[in-house]
Amino acid sequence: MISRCQYRGFSLTEVLLAVGTLAVGMVFISGTFLTGIHFSTIATERSIAAVVADEAFAKIRVIGIDFSDPNLGVNQQARFELVSTFPDKQFPAYEFAYPSTKTLAEKQYYWSALCRPVYSGAGNRVMQVTVFVCRKLGNTTAYVGGMPWPVPVQVGVSGVVGEYVITLTDNITFINDGYTIVENSTGSIYRVLERGADPAFPEQITLAQDKPWQGGDSVWVIPPPVGGGKNPCIVVYQELISF
Repeated sequence: MISRCQYRGFSLTEVLLAVGTLAVGMVFISGTFLTGIHFSTIATERSIAAVVADEAFAKIRVIGIDFSDPNLGVNQQARFELVSTFPDKQFPAYEFAYPSTKTLAEKQYYWSALCRPVYSGAGNRVMQVTVFVCRKLGNTTAYVGGMPWPVPVQVGVSGVVGEYVITLTDNITFINDGYTIVENSTGSIYRVLERGADPAFPEQITLAQDKPWQGGDSVWVIPPPVGGGKNPCIVVYQELISF
């Protein structure tokens, strides 16, 4: 009698199907890891930004603001370093850096601030302070205005198209998708969804629909670095401070 041996195994087709299925699964898994890393980075930055903002508000209270400065007005914002009581307004860069040490070598975050008196009158001692917390983008990165750290700049607004679309008059490249802007006369904070949603109108920006535009002739924003690059601003905080 001739005995027959039965060999059990996988065919080449089955192996290829299994490898293909595994490859597709790994693609989805790797995408999940990248997404997780992205959101983890955002969460870490925002947690640190809250600490940076607390330090910024504390420094502003300690340094103080010159309420007689002509740049201050109830309907306009002014950069803190230009209206402070700091001698000659000559701030060293490390005053706006975090961690707050005199060396700039290991700084990873910067802050800047806008100030606006809430009430007019000689006895006014309440100030609306808006703090922008930004990430450091590199030792050789140049910022608008020639400053060694990111500072807010003013961009003109000429009109409104509906409740959530406004038209910029100048420096339209300073505001891009996902940016945060601060209206000049009230200090209202808005989130930008998209700039140039209609290619025929690149000067129009669409705002997030959590707050309709309430008017104003200009906004403040942290612009991208000179030559382009990642948005420096992480988050914007605002407080009323009584001096």
